[in-house]
Amino acid sequence: MRILIQFPEGLKQKALDHAKALEKDGNEVFISASPNFGACDLALDEARNLNVDKLIHYGHAEFNKVDFNVEYIPYEIDAPLALLPNSLEYLKEFHTIGIVTTVQHLHQLDEIKKFYEQNGKQVLIGKPYGFAKHPGQILGCDIGSSASIDSKVDAHVYFGGGIFHPLGALLATKKPFLVIEPFDNKIEFIDKLRRQYEKRSNGKVMASLNAKNFGILVTTKNGQHNLRLAELLKKRIEAEGLKAAILVSNTFDFESINNMMEFDAFVNTACPRIAIDDVDRLRKPLLSANELMRALSMKKELSELRESH
Repeated sequence: MRILIQFPEGLKQKALDHAKALEKDGNEVFISASPNFGACDLALDEARNLNVDKLIHYGHAEFNKVDFNVEYIPYEIDAPLALLPNSLEYLKEFHTIGIVTTVQHLHQLDEIKKFYEQNGKQVLIGKPYGFAKHPGQILGCDIGSSASIDSKVDAHVYFGGGIFHPLGALLATKKPFLVIEPFDNKIEFIDKLRRQYEKRSNGKVMASLNAKNFGILVTTKNGQHNLRLAELLKKRIEAEGLKAAILVSNTFDFESINNMMEFDAFVNTACPRIAIDDVDRLRKPLLSANELMRALSMKKELSELRESH
């Protein structure tokens, strides 16, 4: 069989061993060297150009259906649970908690739930919105497992490495949010980041109030492509007498976008985290669709106020 294998950045060091194992079974194997940002970012162009029989995507669960033979192989990582007893001190004021994690630690979720229940907590595990496939699982773009139970819990607990995944869930919820990082041996509430990112969002909206030319970012990545939204936003911008153009790329080079100096602001329709995590990489405001609508509404209100005076 002719196979292309693809790994996310944190697992690329394992690619050669897997390629050689597949070759021993008589397969012809290619390794994707493209950057990979998740299960939404399948190397379909490479797979089709190479005319392979199968794309094997490691490290993530299935994201969405595509018209290609794709095999997803999640990576299970046994994280140490030694910090769980220490987390009880942080959670002593909360009776009902919701727990979430990433696909790498989903197999440990039952054990974590059992621990908290044995220590007097009521534990809820929410369901994702659709991109993630398992209860308790969160992605950068699917935080439903937290948001769906926010009104029912006293606090949320994320178990896993890094801040990327819990940050998305934090911004979509209102309750206290505890992060347990088993590899960094760290436990902390990250609630202060809510206000920080709210201020940043408001700042972007205010900075775009005088914008006349908008660049709307559209990616060709299979799980992030949203041309329909971009076209709707373009019409909405132009209805206000402003100019807009749709900018298309697979992976955005922000230095290249910075060279498009005629644009006063940019609007993201690709991975929703771009308008959260990458705002400092552009010299002009980088808005989400919701932030754009807020800006347009404020511009209209200000215009009407000036006319009334």
